[in-house]
Amino acid sequence: MPTTPELIAADRRHLWHPFTQQQDWCEEEPVLVIDRAQGTNLYDTDGNAYIDGVSSLWCNVHGHRHPAIDAAIEAQLRRVAHTTMLGLSHEPAVTLAERLVALAPPGLTRVFYSDSGSAAVEVALKAAFQWWAQRRERQRTRFICLENAYHGDTLGAVGVGGIDLFHSLYRPLLLDAVRARAGDSAHLEELLAVHGDEIAAVIIEPLVQGAAGMLLQPPGYLRAVRQLCDDHGVLMICDEVATGFGRTGRMFACEHESITPDLLCVGKGLTGGYLPLAATLASERVYEGFLGRHEEVRTFFHGHTYTGNPLACAAAVATLECFERERTLEALQPKIELLARLLEHRVATLPAVAAVRQRGFMVGIELEQAAAERRMGHQVTLAARRRGAVIRPLGDVIVLMPPLSISEADLRRLVAITAAAIAETTVRRLRSAA
Repeated sequence: MPTTPELIAADRRHLWHPFTQQQDWCEEEPVLVIDRAQGTNLYDTDGNAYIDGVSSLWCNVHGHRHPAIDAAIEAQLRRVAHTTMLGLSHEPAVTLAERLVALAPPGLTRVFYSDSGSAAVEVALKAAFQWWAQRRERQRTRFICLENAYHGDTLGAVGVGGIDLFHSLYRPLLLDAVRARAGDSAHLEELLAVHGDEIAAVIIEPLVQGAAGMLLQPPGYLRAVRQLCDDHGVLMICDEVATGFGRTGRMFACEHESITPDLLCVGKGLTGGYLPLAATLASERVYEGFLGRHEEVRTFFHGHTYTGNPLACAAAVATLECFERERTLEALQPKIELLARLLEHRVATLPAVAAVRQRGFMVGIELEQAAAERRMGHQVTLAARRRGAVIRPLGDVIVLMPPLSISEADLRRLVAITAAAIAETTVRRLRSAA
């Protein structure tokens, strides 16, 4: 097996990391190379342990190497690792679809699989557009999204995004979306009054705009969006790739305000953080809009090689079974309350912290503004790593989103490490300024 220095050298020769300035990456020390994981800990090639403070990018739910999920994947490997769903079916995909429909907001009855959150959004956008076209309302070619929205990195998803740092360069390639002020239902109503006849759907991250820095929406806003979509006769798409599977304290964020979208996008935690899988759930009304004789050409011409991959579906079924068997959401509630108290007493009081935003197990800690070149958020994550936790920034917002299975002891330690890392980085900034 290569040594750690050999791995790092090969990485720098060949890899291109996501959302990473490679020039910095190739100059920065030390580089953390993950070798294995267990529970809510990651271990590097030198054997050091780190709390997985962001659930390996918001997707790990029940911990790493969970025996039930491991066993489900191993059992499926003995049957078939992959088979197409174009013209075929298989038991794990069928079972998972049944379970998703049973868990989802009432009225969502159909499941279209894909392999990433971005792809799930693409499915929803294309389906909404085609649904209207097949109703002979071809003028409905636009979407309303929220300012500071993030729905993924493929072009359709970027087209309904609103984070200039990520999206502005690609504007000439994108959909002509209309942007509404997040949390302002009156503004959305104004936009629908003006543009309603050309709108196919409104797309929203319910309750929390994750990549924007964990921005929270006011109570009642989600329900108001649903009502406005109904009033103006447009479809509603909820992107629960980040908020789904317990992150807000309920299985889906939509449950907090008892609404059902016409299309629901899920991913990330669907397989418990094991394998790439996403899904777009649709109402029967949307699904029926694609039915017809072959010569009518109403088919939804969309798919992926790994759509409904059996291994991923088996992992997802096991993940959902863990929710039920381990009563994950019930066990999560006291940890959400503990997290709120810890943030209030250990983090919100720090001079460098401008705001703390929390919804369930989704946390954004906004630091006081500093010069961009200082990369304060990044410096905090490096300081946290030295203390034994892996966290990530969104600019100068520190994100905490641990696995739902984290113990109370490790949750306390994660917040303590984060607080110490912020304090250390702040002191260094003050000293350098002096």
